[in-house]
Amino acid sequence: MKQEDLIKKWLDNNLNSQELEAFKQLEDFSELTRLDAALQKFKPQNYESDSELEKLKLALKTRTKKQTNWLKPFLRVAAILAICFGSYYYTTTLDTNIATEIAQKETIVLPDNSQVKLNAKSTLVFNKSNWKDSRDLDLNGEAYFKVAKGAKFTVHTSVGDISVLGTEFNVKNRDNLFEVVCYEGAVKVEYKKTSRVLKPGEKFLVLNNKYIEKPIIKDPSPFWINNESAFKSMPYSQVIAEFERQYNVTFSVNTIDTNQLFTGSFAHNNLDVALQAITDPISLVYTINNNKISLKRE
Repeated sequence: MKQEDLIKKWLDNNLNSQELEAFKQLEDFSELTRLDAALQKFKPQNYESDSELEKLKLALKTRTKKQTNWLKPFLRVAAILAICFGSYYYTTTLDTNIATEIAQKETIVLPDNSQVKLNAKSTLVFNKSNWKDSRDLDLNGEAYFKVAKGAKFTVHTSVGDISVLGTEFNVKNRDNLFEVVCYEGAVKVEYKKTSRVLKPGEKFLVLNNKYIEKPIIKDPSPFWINNESAFKSMPYSQVIAEFERQYNVTFSVNTIDTNQLFTGSFAHNNLDVALQAITDPISLVYTINNNKISLKRE
């Protein structure tokens, strides 16, 4: 592998064990590591490393073979600097992207010590480098937020935005469902042309593109952070969709009306008990074949 390629892979933390040993044998190994340590405290302005490398390559090609010996190491160091500066700027401005899989939950501590609990099959995106200037996140799925006091804190979803200064709230952004529940403080929800401020116990719910008024809730936190999913007058399609996110299963519901409303809950740690919890109340029976579950009337 070429020296330039080794350096680029090293800057991206992408060297395998064999390549790492080759990198350590480079003539410039000690200079590169010292330079990288120094650059950790340096954030350059917009610097296009690729274009700068091309300029250097062009300069090298147009030089005659009679160029002086002092110019070669100078150009080599300049190329290394271009790669380092560009790579450092690129990596420090990248977004942090966190995703959970089926049956997985994740707790994230943000740069200001705000906490986010991410439910199964959800993604959270934010940028650490400009967090002090802009506490903005993108959410797809469901998350529970405990926000540290400070500047404006905004959660963006594909449906609407939620803004706070310091509070606890839950956001669910799933297929045909957008729900925000405030547990402490106050949150501002912006949905299409609607703007509403929620106080503790209040819920903003849009189901199938229709806003639905909900009574005050008294729960201190969402059920799912304690490994349980709860529903109150929700379409059965939402229940089985959440079930599939918490267990690695798929449902066959060809003969079931999934628009019927369901009130109840299921735990996330016992498949059989959970299935009974979502079938018994509405007189359904189930059969399991590998990870496929068929539902039918009794």
